[in-house]
Amino acid sequence: MNQRWGLLKTYVLALAVALLVVGCGASNEGSGGSEGGGEQASDSSGEEVSVGETDAIVWGTGDRGAVLAHGAAYDAASWEDQGRTLAENGVVALAVEETSASNVRSAINYLKEESGVESVALIGASAGSRGVLEAAEASSEEVSQIILLSGMGDVSGLGEQPKLFVASEGEGGLAEEVSRMAEEAPGAENEALLLPGDAHAQAIFQTEEGERLTQTIVERLEEYG
Repeated sequence: MNQRWGLLKTYVLALAVALLVVGCGASNEGSGGSEGGGEQASDSSGEEVSVGETDAIVWGTGDRGAVLAHGAAYDAASWEDQGRTLAENGVVALAVEETSASNVRSAINYLKEESGVESVALIGASAGSRGVLEAAEASSEEVSQIILLSGMGDVSGLGEQPKLFVASEGEGGLAEEVSRMAEEAPGAENEALLLPGDAHAQAIFQTEEGERLTQTIVERLEEYG
């Protein structure tokens, strides 16, 4: 009886070891798949480049370009989802790390000289709107359109290019400011887009209104370049 019990324990132990080895193998295969997926995501996350006096990330190829200037709490990589979406729609998207006007202007030049785009739109979020507005005023003929997300600033010196001013309805006085900017900015193709909720700038992409905002941007880039 003791001999049979010993054999049974040996069998159970061997079976447990075998299952553990198989489990580890499956885990390693899963890890390998995860690493492969990570590398793929990295490959599709954009190319790191230098623009002016800052680092930047660029996505896609095509004859239309867009410079992306992030808000104060974000960085260039925060535009990855939007950059990839724009790339899928034939837009070369370039997000600058440091969003000064000089770097935004350098990004415009980079897209035209290195990527060969025919038109460049400027998209600024919150604090990034300042560099966009200053660059657009200084290089008006180089900018096809302007899109600001929860951004404020002087629009009187801008050119006639189309402009989209976006804010959430619950952002206090910013919604009214955005509407005023759309009315006072030069040009006939200006629009204020007020979305439900109170999300600010790039945070809107994480809400139920994110898809609508993304689609609006894609459509405007198709229409105005």
